[in-house]
Amino acid sequence: MTVLAERSSPAPKPDFEPEPKSKAELVTFALVVGLPLIAIAAAVPLAWGWGLGWTDIAIAFVFYIVSGLGVTVGFHRYFTHGSFKAKRPLKIAMGIAGSLSLEMSVLDWVATHRKHHKFSDKEGDPHSPWRFGPGFKSMSKGLLYAHMGWLFESERTNREKYAPDLCKDEDIQKLHKWFPTLALVSVLLPGVLGLLLTWSWQGALTALFWGSLIRIGLLHHVTWSINSICHVFGEESFQVRDKSRNVWWLAIPSFGESWHNLHHSDPTCARHGALKGQIDLSAGLIRIFERVGWVDDVRWPTPERLAAKRIA
Repeated sequence: MTVLAERSSPAPKPDFEPEPKSKAELVTFALVVGLPLIAIAAAVPLAWGWGLGWTDIAIAFVFYIVSGLGVTVGFHRYFTHGSFKAKRPLKIAMGIAGSLSLEMSVLDWVATHRKHHKFSDKEGDPHSPWRFGPGFKSMSKGLLYAHMGWLFESERTNREKYAPDLCKDEDIQKLHKWFPTLALVSVLLPGVLGLLLTWSWQGALTALFWGSLIRIGLLHHVTWSINSICHVFGEESFQVRDKSRNVWWLAIPSFGESWHNLHHSDPTCARHGALKGQIDLSAGLIRIFERVGWVDDVRWPTPERLAAKRIA
């Protein structure tokens, strides 16, 4: 008589990486969060006096568009949710563009966001503003935590558990490895361009100020507002199991990400602002990519798909 040994199921992967964030990383986060805030506070008097020209505006605008859409179209709708399929050159380009935002590497960004969707506004959500409960005091604390406080937690979301597909992708592994270099390029390149375009050190410094500090600070706070503001305030048009809402005044600077309610109702949908009057610039770019043949299998919303969870 042969006795078959029972196969033990593999142990579940932990929620966090075994190696937490180092003190150097936490200090870096503090600088990334703090310096742009100081820069933004100083922006108004600088703009009225000296230090702002069309070159600075153009550089800051281009870097904001490229890095912002790299996050919304690349990191979010493509890498995290698979809203469409992209050809390899575009996949790499989106990974580079998103990395220029200095938010996280593509691996860490995707793992964290997928965990957010799994536990949205419940225990386990990395950045829910409802973390401390309802009430003015608790919500004020929760909003601050969801906006930026969560970045200072030492635990790092487990990549292999929440992004196993990307962990197996050699291109993504290289982008993850080169994230510090891409971040440095994102910080220094605006100043270099300012120097080359104006041929002056003042042009380099003002381009660095507006194209790096102001641009990064603004993009970060717009992105973090989706985590905080869009989970507390706004309108609900679709059925969801969390507190995600639509905030119209963030639609343009967030490239359509603030139509957050539909996104949480149907996470893989390529268009977040699918109702009349909802501008979604990220969806517009995906449409262009589709028309030129760079992406396919786009998960566009259909009347049936929208009606399934629409609140009457």
